Amino acid sequence: MDDLARAATADLVAAAGRLRDTTFGTRVTYSPKVFIPLTRLCRDRCGYCTYATAPRALPSPYLTPEEVLAIASRGAEAGCHEALFTLGESPEARYPQARQWLAGRGYASTVDYLAAMCELVVAQTGLLPHTNAGAIAAGELAALRRVSASQGMMIESLDPDLVAHRGAPDKHPARRLATLEEAGRQRIPFTTGILVGIGETESDRIAALYAIAATHALQGHVQEVIVQNFLPKPGTAMRGAPACPPEDHVRAVALARLILPAGVHVQAPPNLTDPQALGALIAAGIDDWGGVSPVTADHVNPERPWPAIERLREATERAGHVLASRLPIYPEYARAADRWLDERMRFPVLDRSDADALGRDDPGAHWPERHAEAKNVGTGAEVVQIGRRSTAWYSGADTDPVVLVPGRAAVSGKIREVLGGVLAGQETGPDELLALFGARGPEVAAVAEVADELRRALVGEEVTFVANRNINYTNVCTFRCTFCGFSKGPLSLNLRGRPYLLTLDDIVGRAVEAWELGVTEVCLQGGIHPDFDGEFYVDVARAIHDAVPGLHLHGFTALEVREGARRSGESLERYLRRLRAAGLRSLPGTAAEILDDEVRAVLCPDKLDTEQWLEVHRTAHAIGLRSNVTIMFGSVEQPVHWVRHLLRTRALQRETGGFTEFVGLPFVHMAAPIYLKRRARRGPTWRETLLMHAVARIAYRDDIPNIQASWVKLGPVGARQLLDAGVNDLGGTLMDENISRAAGATHGQGLRPADFTAIAAAVGRPVRQRTTLYAEVAADHVDQGDARRSRANGRGLEIKARPYALDRRGMP
Repeated sequence: MDDLARAATADLVAAAGRLRDTTFGTRVTYSPKVFIPLTRLCRDRCGYCTYATAPRALPSPYLTPEEVLAIASRGAEAGCHEALFTLGESPEARYPQARQWLAGRGYASTVDYLAAMCELVVAQTGLLPHTNAGAIAAGELAALRRVSASQGMMIESLDPDLVAHRGAPDKHPARRLATLEEAGRQRIPFTTGILVGIGETESDRIAALYAIAATHALQGHVQEVIVQNFLPKPGTAMRGAPACPPEDHVRAVALARLILPAGVHVQAPPNLTDPQALGALIAAGIDDWGGVSPVTADHVNPERPWPAIERLREATERAGHVLASRLPIYPEYARAADRWLDERMRFPVLDRSDADALGRDDPGAHWPERHAEAKNVGTGAEVVQIGRRSTAWYSGADTDPVVLVPGRAAVSGKIREVLGGVLAGQETGPDELLALFGARGPEVAAVAEVADELRRALVGEEVTFVANRNINYTNVCTFRCTFCGFSKGPLSLNLRGRPYLLTLDDIVGRAVEAWELGVTEVCLQGGIHPDFDGEFYVDVARAIHDAVPGLHLHGFTALEVREGARRSGESLERYLRRLRAAGLRSLPGTAAEILDDEVRAVLCPDKLDTEQWLEVHRTAHAIGLRSNVTIMFGSVEQPVHWVRHLLRTRALQRETGGFTEFVGLPFVHMAAPIYLKRRARRGPTWRETLLMHAVARIAYRDDIPNIQASWVKLGPVGARQLLDAGVNDLGGTLMDENISRAAGATHGQGLRPADFTAIAAAVGRPVRQRTTLYAEVAADHVDQGDARRSRANGRGLEIKARPYALDRRGMP
């Protein structure tokens, strides 16, 4: 302790800054919040406080539920994630007006009412409550844990003789420490902190920080420590006291960073520091700015407005860091939700989380989704959303994404080092790829620029697409992938639409019709029907090939191939050779989802595992069948799983050379069973989607030359933006795309060649129709298809499907 107290400020700051950079990199977080002052009554009288007041100064002792909900709704509309409830401590112990108000509404205490309001806000707005209820008892902490994402209480100081606390029995150090320790025993993600400049000495500050560190060492629950500087306020007992000197504040920040365990976040409120001095706080070791509200004042410090987020972003970036929004619960705790959150709060946190367990950062409102059962849904979404609609971007939704590229590019730290290595020709490994997936702010544009430079060098300026048609021959499946909104079972008629099975004549008819309209590829995928034997897939391939020998058959997922071989009693190689002889020419990369068995145990526990997927494609490549790589991302996995997926497929490509392209498939959540069961996120954010394609370009480099954007899930506007982030292919025209639509995607069932031309032209790039294997398409076939499409004059194609018959047991 003595060594720290004697250290020069410059030395403390330098050491603290290095430690912060080592632990948290360039990221500095903040929580977009709405401030809900539930009551301004308090039994304590602190010498510096203007928040607490008397009943005569208020229209009502407490905000009503309607007032609480109105404030929370404004925050939700503005894109906030946190509802910060602030209140005085135990006002009913001092004021009869408070006791009467609570009793008249059936509440036993202020904390009892607070818990009810937290529950209301979560249910109606989806905002995550953070409560500052002060030094409260074990039962009160437990009641709030059930309805909040996190709680907090400032230690302020451990000096029991401070003049500032003489009228505040709840500020006694022993009472504060007891609450902090009990919060740890109850596994509550907790915020605490010190108040600098209220009469304490630096030794007192150091002692308080060591006490917080010791409590955290036992329980691991202190997620952040606020280092707040005192500013005198008119009308208080301390109005004439000097403000905390800036150097004392900076020293206290640095001391906190050096004394506290490395994983504890250190925060300083930005509105209590002059804008030009914010960089000094970053230099001293903070990694968080705390809650910042776009709609409500800081009711504790109303004379100090919140800085605009853009001004805070600029100050952070000037200091060589990037700003990222978070939730009131930090990622380390959100990722261990089973330990740190009550079961009722786990999905509300997950629903606002990105893959890093930070706050979703797409602009717009994120309202809780409520659904009604859909009737006669056919192949579309199986649920109908009711209530208030979110306005943020989601995969498959009809909201255009925010523009991230082209944009201002700037990097420092690890990401700068990684991108420099990429441009120098170095190979990316797991640590490098994980760092790139963590890019925020101007770092995202920098990653995209490097990816696009690689794209330009590898494949040039051409944007390619294939004229193809999907044929999903059945939606009946014996497997139960938790993310799939397409597959049906025989007992699902009333809930999930009508199961169907196309006849062989139907399948061939669609293929012939597609060929006549200029299509060069049919993509064959469907459920794993219980009646299929291995001959079904062979028969389908042979029938289409015999009818239209020039049509490329791109078909059958690794799961279908493996099931076909198993049901035929053949080896993979023999079965694939028979499919090839029947006319199959390439395999889609679907059924990959995330090639990591930790994730597959959640998404598709009865499906093939990672090595089985890789083995199917390894075997296909060995006999001359090409395939592609897909990844379905944004449901339950983390960036580390994306990295494993990329590296495993890169290794297989270097072994076989059989992959033609990488296709990123953002998870469409709206009608996915795992989301409806409250066990998945709302798909990836747009930042994550853009990075998936850019980082894939960097990871594969010239191993897999083509990176494809799925317009079905992204929409044409999103696909266009990815053309500036390493993408060179827009996939297929996809007549009759059903699988994404069944999960809730709204982008339609097909694009025309002219649509692809328009998307590419918007970024100044030429377009070329290709074959499945990226060769040139015969000009006469393109011309004939254009003429036939013109004659069709946009006429829709009727889908003819044989209803799936059930016996009296409801079984196939």
